[in-house]
Amino acid sequence: MKRGMRPSSPGAILKEIIDGLKDDLGHKLTLTMVAEGLGITRKALSNILHERRPVDAEMCIRLSEAFGMSAEFWRDVQINYDLWQAKRNIDRKAIKRFWPLENEMINEGKA
Repeated sequence: MKRGMRPSSPGAILKEIIDGLKDDLGHKLTLTMVAEGLGITRKALSNILHERRPVDAEMCIRLSEAFGMSAEFWRDVQINYDLWQAKRNIDRKAIKRFWPLENEMINEGKA
């Protein structure tokens, strides 16, 4: 992934998978059917698809079983998405650095 590019969220990837399955199966695969198959509510699925809810460890396992990708795949997608969001939201300059030690801290420690 290029630096600064927004990574795909688990919800965006899941939506592509569901849309692809609809095309492959030749019939309408509803969100209700997918939610029931995952053992979650339609609202919970909708929240994931619309990036209002992250996928937790339990959901990673459910998605792994349902769609044949590893739970670690889903976890990594979520972590990459979360880190990208955090890097955009956190002011790193406002954080005090403790390591490596700066000259000022070394001098204060010896006094």
